[in-house]
Amino acid sequence: MKSRHDGTKKESKMRKRKHRTSNIEHRTSKRVIRISNLPESIPGEPDDNYVVHDGNIGRRTFDLENRLLEFASAIIDLSEKLPNTRAGNHIAGQILRSGTSPLPNHGEEESAESLDDFIHKLKICLKELRETRRWARLLSRQHWTRNDSTLLFIQSESDELIRIFMTSIKTAKQNAISQKKKPFTPVNYSMSEAG
Repeated sequence: MKSRHDGTKKESKMRKRKHRTSNIEHRTSKRVIRISNLPESIPGEPDDNYVVHDGNIGRRTFDLENRLLEFASAIIDLSEKLPNTRAGNHIAGQILRSGTSPLPNHGEEESAESLDDFIHKLKICLKELRETRRWARLLSRQHWTRNDSTLLFIQSESDELIRIFMTSIKTAKQNAISQKKKPFTPVNYSMSEAG
């Protein structure tokens, strides 16, 4: 005779198995990217400010996480240079929030639970980078940081990071479509293999 309690435990175990998600972290690969539109150097500033070199002339190796780290660091530096006025503090806070957000969101995307979740987190990074680019354009228009190498870096790097994330989203969407098109093929075991 079965008790009601035994059936509930089995149903509970089955539900847990059905909804398990993978906690595998998907690390992003290191990419070699040719940079052609870096801002010209400013007199008195080092030429390699906020740039990671791999030793090859004309080519640099960038790990996306390191690029986002350098970008967030530059955002912090820029926000500290803004005037201590009502408008300056407002813009400093806004660019600080949007400009440092892609780094931790990128970490979240590496731990995405599904391809749809991965795409969603990529889109969050893209949204924050676009907002940062607009704040940087406003700062450039206000002339609060005239010919500042940090602002020039942020403008250039935000454009490149936006392109990288747009391409990543496009690729991830194509992968999602191709995975959905694949027919499900059940695994058939012979009686001897079932053991």
